[in-house]
Parts: sequence; C-alpha cells; structure tokens
Amino acid sequence: MTWLFWLCVGLLLFGYGGYSVLIFLLSKVVRRPLARAAIEPTVTVLITAYNEEASIRRKLEQTLALDYPADKLDIIVASDGSTDGTDDVVREFADRRVRLIRVEGRVGKTQTQNVAVTHATGEIVVFSDATTRYEHGAIRNLVRNYADESVGAVSGRYEYFNPNGAPIGVGSILFWRYENAIKRMQTQISTITGCCGCIYSLRRRLYCPLPQDVISDLVEPLKILETGHRIVFEPDAIAYEETTESTEEEFKMRVRVVGRGMRGLLYVATLLNPLRHPFVAFQLWSHKVLRWLAPVFLLGIFISSAALWQTPFYRLAFLLQVAFYLLAVIGLTLRRSASLPILFSLPMYFVTLNAAALIALMRTIRGQYSTTWETVRR
Repeated sequence: MTWLFWLCVGLLLFGYGGYSVLIFLLSKVVRRPLARAAIEPTVTVLITAYNEEASIRRKLEQTLALDYPADKLDIIVASDGSTDGTDDVVREFADRRVRLIRVEGRVGKTQTQNVAVTHATGEIVVFSDATTRYEHGAIRNLVRNYADESVGAVSGRYEYFNPNGAPIGVGSILFWRYENAIKRMQTQISTITGCCGCIYSLRRRLYCPLPQDVISDLVEPLKILETGHRIVFEPDAIAYEETTESTEEEFKMRVRVVGRGMRGLLYVATLLNPLRHPFVAFQLWSHKVLRWLAPVFLLGIFISSAALWQTPFYRLAFLLQVAFYLLAVIGLTLRRSASLPILFSLPMYFVTLNAAALIALMRTIRGQYSTTWETVRR
C-alpha cells in the first residue's frame, strides 16, 4: 500500500505540476524559431453548427467584420441536421460570401467537418463554433504563422468569460489560462499536440478525414504531425467563449470530450511511441494520458492512505483528502449561488473534471461512445 500511495502521488503531481515545470525549464534552453510574416493567403472559415438559431446571425456578422481582405475570405456554415431556424438565417447571408452546407442525418461535429472541408476553397481552413467571438485581428494573426513552411496547423487562444458568475466557470477560466501557458511553452520548444477547438486552422491540403467518433481538434493536428509538419500556438489569435452555466453541463461536456479524446489517441497510437516521436510522445503521455488517468490515481491515494491509517502521516493524508472532498460536496450543494467562494468552487471543478474523466474511461473500455452534442447556450 505504501508503494501504491507514492506511485499514485508521484504520477498525479507530475501530470498536474511536474510536467508544466519541466516544460517551462525546457522552454528556457531549447528554442525552435518560427518564421512569422504578414501574409494573406485565401482563408475559409468553417463554422460547425447544430440548432444555433439564437447565435448564428451574431457570429456571421462578427466574422464578416474581421480584419481580413473580403476577396480572400470564404465563410461556410456546416449545419449538422439542424431542426430550428439556423439554416434559414444562414441563407439570408448568401450574397455576403456565406455558404450553407447542410449535412443530413445528425452525424456529429467531426463528420460534418469532413464533408464541409471538401467544399472549402481557401488555402487555410479556420475551424470555429457558432457561439465563439473572435478578436478583430484573429485570422490575420493565425495565418502569419504559415509563412513558415514547416507549420501545418495553428491554434488560437481561448479566453473564457463568465457573465453570470457561475461557480463552475471559475474553474474553467483558471484551467484554460494554465493550458494556454503550457501551449505557449510547447511551441517555443517545438510543437503542440492539440488545438483549441473553437479557433484552430490548418493547411487545407493536409486535412485528413477522421472517424466520426474522435475529437477533431486533437486528432487532426496529430495526423498533421505524422506528415512531419509542426503545430504551433498563436497567443494573439483570441477567441472569446462563454463558460458553461452549470456543473451538470460541464460534466456532460467533459465526459463527451474526454471520451472522444481517448478514442482519438488510440486512433493515432503510433505517436505514443517515444522512440519514433520523442517530444510528441512525451507530451501525450504526460499531458493527456496522465491527466485522463488522474481519477484512478486519486482513488489509489484514497484507498492506500485509508489502509495505512495507523501511521500518523497517512492518517493526516487521508483526513486532508476527506476535507477536500467535503469542500467539493459543499460546492456542489451551493453551486447555484453566484457568490460561491473559490474555496468551494475550485474543489468542485476539480472533482467534476475527474469524475467526468473516470466515466469517460469506463465508457471507452466498454466501447461506448457518442458523436453528437446538444446546444446548451441560448
């Protein structure tokens, strides 16, 4: 039990802290230059939507107003079998460089993108969602990285905002600030391995159609890495996204995203081989696999410290865990309070995140998966 305790503690701490510290140190001594330049290739903005009648008009107006030459900007809305007025709103923009590609059958985001990319005309394809608002110069900042021929895909930066003060949103904001910092350092060293789903781009000629049950913003960049190209993070290409408003919404979203990520990683399992892809494999094992296995490590720590109760140190460790989970339970109980202190909201977010990962892991092992999503923001 002592070995189990320290093994789980070590893996958990490395996944959440040690890896980022190591990446920070590497970024100070290993630098791979990036040749950015003010270029203007043709661009297709591909907006995937399902029942986004409430958001799509604002999204299209905002996209048309972005700082990029109108004659080089092509906009596609890929509707995944929408049953509301989404398609009708998009058709109103037909004379403003906006095209509707409707995919029947409710096939999910990845398959909808597979179909829509075949209709894209831009050298660069930018993937977006209907609820995401881009910074005015976001596209220009994304494409400047393609002046470097080694670059195959570019991710922008999430900036989450929490307009209603939802407690679960506090955790989302802090989590993505942490993720953005890591992506910045990974780019300085060599390459990142996954992109921000609401704002990422790639060279159209490198796009690889994917199975509908995998998550595209992780697996598509990994397929591009297999071609020998580099994936980079552009911190000045900013997308604003509203956090989820309830713990239930966040939990369901995380189960879906993590589950599809697990299946996606199995789809490109050769990249996990450190002998063939040293830096990429190191990132995937450290930043993805260990994170997804964190709930297993947490259970191992809890069980082993309880079994070692007779030793004062392990007794204290067990009691600290109980206290932490009690804070999470209190946070869940008071989650509808707009003024929930961070003392409760952060444990609540951490437990929600790891509970979702555990459910996703169990479903992946059993071969269960989902390909579609439901619109939750109105």
